[in-house]
Amino acid sequence: MGSRIACHFANIGVQVLLLDMVPKDAAPGDAKSRNKLVNDALAAALKSNPSPIYLNAFAKRITTGNFDDDMPKIAECDWVIEVVVERLDIKQLVFTNVEKYRKAGTLVTSNTSGIPIHLMAEGRSEDFRKHFCGSHFFNPPRYLKLLEVIPTADTLPEVADFLLHYGEKYLGKTTVLAKDTPAFIGNRIGVFSIMSILHYAEKTGITIEEVDKLTGPVIGHPKSATFRTSDVVGLDTMVHVANGLSQNVPGDESRDLFRIPGYVTKMVENNWLGSKSGQGFYKKEKVDGASVFYTLDLKTLEYQPSKKVKFPSLETTKAVDNLRDRMKILFAATDKAGDFYRAVFFQLFAYASNRIPEISDEIYKIDAAMNAGFGWEMGPFEKWDALGVEATIKQMEAAGNKPAQWVYDMLQSGASAFYKIEDGKKLYYDILSKTYKIIPGTEEFILLDNIRSSNTVWKNSGTTITDLGDGILNLEFHTKMNTIGGEVIEGINKAITLAEQSYKGLVISNEGANFSAGANVGMIFMMAIEQDFEELNMVIRAFQNTMMRVRYSSIPVVAAPHQMALGGGCELCLHADKVVAHAELYMGLVEFGVGLIPGGGGTKEFALRLSDELQDGDIETNNFRDRFLTIGQAKVSTSAYEAFNYGYLKKGRDVVVVSRNRLLAEAKKQCLLLAEEGYVQPVKRTDIRVLGKQVLGLGYVGANTMYSGNYISEHDVKISHKLAYVLAGGDLSQPSLVSEDYLLNLEREAFISLCAERKTLERIQSILTGGKVLRN
Repeated sequence: MGSRIACHFANIGVQVLLLDMVPKDAAPGDAKSRNKLVNDALAAALKSNPSPIYLNAFAKRITTGNFDDDMPKIAECDWVIEVVVERLDIKQLVFTNVEKYRKAGTLVTSNTSGIPIHLMAEGRSEDFRKHFCGSHFFNPPRYLKLLEVIPTADTLPEVADFLLHYGEKYLGKTTVLAKDTPAFIGNRIGVFSIMSILHYAEKTGITIEEVDKLTGPVIGHPKSATFRTSDVVGLDTMVHVANGLSQNVPGDESRDLFRIPGYVTKMVENNWLGSKSGQGFYKKEKVDGASVFYTLDLKTLEYQPSKKVKFPSLETTKAVDNLRDRMKILFAATDKAGDFYRAVFFQLFAYASNRIPEISDEIYKIDAAMNAGFGWEMGPFEKWDALGVEATIKQMEAAGNKPAQWVYDMLQSGASAFYKIEDGKKLYYDILSKTYKIIPGTEEFILLDNIRSSNTVWKNSGTTITDLGDGILNLEFHTKMNTIGGEVIEGINKAITLAEQSYKGLVISNEGANFSAGANVGMIFMMAIEQDFEELNMVIRAFQNTMMRVRYSSIPVVAAPHQMALGGGCELCLHADKVVAHAELYMGLVEFGVGLIPGGGGTKEFALRLSDELQDGDIETNNFRDRFLTIGQAKVSTSAYEAFNYGYLKKGRDVVVVSRNRLLAEAKKQCLLLAEEGYVQPVKRTDIRVLGKQVLGLGYVGANTMYSGNYISEHDVKISHKLAYVLAGGDLSQPSLVSEDYLLNLEREAFISLCAERKTLERIQSILTGGKVLRN
């Protein structure tokens, strides 16, 4: 955990000193043996998947050492974070040594997940205690956004305020101020939720598969749902936390729910701890060379093949995209699913309301902790709002789950919901003042969910154009996986037209799970299977023309991608005037996987960028090879920083934002800067230097060699030849200057010819039906 926290600080440009113990058998004066533990831990972290580091080169920002030899170096540090074993005596020993060397004013925090923060500060100096608090990162710290800041009675308010602001803006975290109570906020509510479901399963006999179907994406929770999450976390860890809560919350009205169910106790005795032991609630075995998943029967404790489960109520919500609307249907269902939801979530609502003011004075902190720490799209109070607070209370009372008195007081005061939107900002109900207040720290955010209803300029079935103010429009996609089809093409063109007529610029962003998974390959498949190549040619031309309009409009266009920006989503970014990328960006031209080459201007753009980047003295064939392999191997960046290395983002032009909540505000700012600095409409390029036969043979020979070595298939060779032909500008006898239109024509012709190939159609079908890349 310490190594991973160090990696995330290195991600944002901070120099880090990482210390660990000296091995017992280390030789005096031998730095290599004395630093073995810390170096091994860091090396293991860097090799882990997913990686804790944005770019391997960033690991150079981390210097390693050990407690015995290098502790004096902390005098040069501004923030000391303790991440040692969860034992109070060891933590106190570490802090005794820290205080010997830290300079006055240095921040000191503990990453403990359960030990009371004030106990660790006992015996320390006044300056230490004023600058000491808890800073609980959730694991893995790069990916899980929650950072709980837990001050003590001695912590200076400005220290907690700084950590909350720094964690959000620079580390990209959802920072939550928590009280020094057992398990703080996230784990207190999260573990309660899991334990209540485990007891429900013991009581009712509902199966593991049924629970995970009901508690996954259908209600806005991660795919790992409940039992698979428990396997990933480890049953021993879960039991440890639950036992700790059972022992340390004597006044908790639901304390009995932290009692470990009998089947979990037996699993721990059997060392069935989940992923770490190879089996838990689930296990995977090889049968006839294929992986077979088994689930545990909680009554017999025997494994059986996993079964797919269906619920009538879930079937009725498949077409309901809005989570709030879906929740209402599910909670009203009369089948087994409805019974489950009402039982476990009414219990959760009551429990969360009764934790105020014990673990937090404000409701938004509980919701934020569950959103960021457990991946819930809606926290308990947000779910409750979706169902209707007053209407739900009556059902809760009937089920024996009476909420806290302050909820009744809220309704009596005239407030009917925990949250509301005003002037584009989300407000929460403040219990002490009985008024609505803006959520602190969100004043600088622009969130489409908060402004869409009042600022929509135009929309169709797949897009919405929203006025961001100051003359900037935003275009968002809301198709499935934000794929790009006819409705999105229409939306892009409409947004540019509106911006050119009456606005200063356009941002393309959205708040979906992904920026865009690319073009609608289902539509391409249908036209190809029907051999309607004339229509397909028109569709691809329209896509190319739209991308060119993004590039050559009279107003600046800024793309703000996050998470997946694949295929057509990547091509859109390639043509924008500027990209403001979230650090967690998985960008790539992946068309090769479906038997195609980029056909929306992506191949053309790589040829153009290759031309622009060539310098006198460069070995041109090497530069061509790199671009060729990036597309041919369908390389996808594992961060925005890696996207620069692949050539998807441009150094000196595009920028990276670590805080997801600040992405749209920064994109709007950059768009305004472009507009106000005197944006000039670009002119189509006719000076692209392509290398023709000089590199065409390189592409052909490379593909043929890979085929001879059984690394790629015969169809891969055909696709590679088409790709090389376009990137080279055709079979020109010598390097020549060509236009973008020339390259787009080559690209489109290659794309359509590949659509006529049976093996390409097989690859597309494999993606559409099973989500798997077929290498035929």
